[in-house]
Amino acid sequence: MRHPHENPHRSRVGSLGRVSEQGQVTVFEAVGGSEFFDELLRRFYGRVETDPVLRPLYPEDLTDSIRHTSLFLQQYWGGPGTYSELRGHPRLRARHLPFPIGERQRDAWFGHMAAALDSLVTERGIAPEVEAQMLDYFFRAADFMINTR
Repeated sequence: MRHPHENPHRSRVGSLGRVSEQGQVTVFEAVGGSEFFDELLRRFYGRVETDPVLRPLYPEDLTDSIRHTSLFLQQYWGGPGTYSELRGHPRLRARHLPFPIGERQRDAWFGHMAAALDSLVTERGIAPEVEAQMLDYFFRAADFMINTR
């Protein structure tokens, strides 16, 4: 049974890796599960930590940010529903409204996420269609967070 906040349409890819009941694997499965997302977020936040545009938007200790974002992405891409069990509905835009996010912040965020993803894709031989699907989501999500023009 699917978790109520899991998106069945965007979390499935071709027939890579382990096959699910629907004959497709989730992105979560295709990239190797939670360890992939944990490492992706460690790399991403490692870049954010020194970014003058993004760093002021985050708390001093990034531990919770890394964990929450990893759990959210795991759930979004077809993994366990731990994020919603711990934090409730994602409310992605609402959670980001207190922070001024414009095009500079969007571009910096997406650039760091794309670089972190690219490094893992290269190291782990992740399929190009999986990377493309993830990059598309990351750009759309970052663009959706813009609340200042």
